[in-house]
Amino acid sequence: MNALSYERGRIGLLLIDTVNDVFSEDGKAYRVYREEFERIGTLENLKTLLAGAREQGFPVFHAPMSYTESDYTTWKHISGVHHEMFDNRLFVAGSWGADFHPDLAPADGEIVIAPHKNIDVLANTDLEVQMRQHDVEYIAVAGMVGTMCVESTARSCMEHGFHVTTFTDATAAFGGRPAYDAMILRYPLISHATLSAEEFLSATKAAGT
Repeated sequence: MNALSYERGRIGLLLIDTVNDVFSEDGKAYRVYREEFERIGTLENLKTLLAGAREQGFPVFHAPMSYTESDYTTWKHISGVHHEMFDNRLFVAGSWGADFHPDLAPADGEIVIAPHKNIDVLANTDLEVQMRQHDVEYIAVAGMVGTMCVESTARSCMEHGFHVTTFTDATAAFGGRPAYDAMILRYPLISHATLSAEEFLSATKAAGT
């Protein structure tokens, strides 16, 4: 990875669904991903990314997911992933589960994107407006779930003309190691760089922010 691929002052970090239901041990979805989190070191690597972004001074965008009771009970066409979330009452708006994990919570001045209800954050929220308002062209996409929201959002950002970085170690896949391996094969096709958290921070630091 050539550090010059990143442009000074135009880099941003997007963290998707870094909430208690996913990352806290008592979260409703945590058990699904626990083994992969431990194998990959997902939470620690996300903390490293967040700390590095703050140290280097580039914008951080936090994209939570949440649903109201009306969402759970009135949607007509419910996809498989939405059945999983609705049947288990995941990401209940205003609940502890939908709150940010304390180690990944937004700091003052960081941007919280409007909660998304579908998989592609760019297509369904104010994310693109916020990135353009903050002059971000190089967006690094991390968080969960690597095979759904992260992958869809990364692809959409690429198709909208952004330079996209995906990560080998700051996400995890639904489906365990086989799904993770397939995901890592796809990421370079939909992004401009697929790096570890440390590699990304080294590259952005070398390029200057």
